[in-house]
Amino acid sequence: MDEKVLEKYIRAGEVAKKAKELAKKELKPGIKVLDFVEKIEDFIKKEASLAFPVNVSINDFAAHCTPDINDETVFKESDLVKVDLGVQVDGYIADTAFSVKFDENSNVLIKASEEALEEFINNIAPGKTIDEMTKIVEDVVQSYGVKTVKNLAGHSLEQYVQHGGLSIPNTHINSKHQFKEGDAIAMEVFTTNGEGFVIESSPAVIYMFIRQNPVRLKESKILMERIPQQYKTLPFAKRWLKDVASPVKLHMALREMVERGVLHEYPPLREKGRGLVAQTEETIIVKDKPIITTR
Repeated sequence: MDEKVLEKYIRAGEVAKKAKELAKKELKPGIKVLDFVEKIEDFIKKEASLAFPVNVSINDFAAHCTPDINDETVFKESDLVKVDLGVQVDGYIADTAFSVKFDENSNVLIKASEEALEEFINNIAPGKTIDEMTKIVEDVVQSYGVKTVKNLAGHSLEQYVQHGGLSIPNTHINSKHQFKEGDAIAMEVFTTNGEGFVIESSPAVIYMFIRQNPVRLKESKILMERIPQQYKTLPFAKRWLKDVASPVKLHMALREMVERGVLHEYPPLREKGRGLVAQTEETIIVKDKPIITTR
């Protein structure tokens, strides 16, 4: 990896660490999820740039959850909350997540997720295979008597691409792909006491630009110019566009753009058996002694 690129990954990680510290301090029962998310996003924007909307997935929701416009949801004392945040510097991303169970000092799902990721970090090195590394993750999680979420995975990072071409599942797979020195990966471990799978839910409020295509609505045409310029190929939130049109017209424009293949939408992912889900994630630059940019 080029030294200048590495410096940008490290800088993004420094901001992500500060944002994560702020999130842990601010995360409390009784506050609005929207207020919490906007506070963390505002901090990131002052220090660097957002890589994606701050995700807050609660209880049996695992990923792709962020508040909608005027969302009134409030954190409850009984909630298990996942906070997933991302920072980018010139498109080079730091992606990190943590979990909190407000009414428990120690939660088995969170401990299993944290320890499995720690063992991954302790063992990752150039030449290690996905086969070896996913077995480590699954073995640690199963030792706690809980399950991995089998259809979620860690992933490689590329410039302005949050999910690169490499997938590192939470469950053991027989892949001989070898990690290389300089690989940038966001390894995330999801644990559950449910069935071990997630399914798509609704409504989707996170999107990503794919390509230019003809659209009919005036608001869609405005968004066609704005989205690739501001967010390139990184995910963005519907609420970030609330100045473009009324909520109804904005929804219609985004729906048209999804249908025309301009945008990809990210439906919220929910545990199939409605089990609780925990998540832990760090961004890693693979070396003999890996660099954990978000720690």
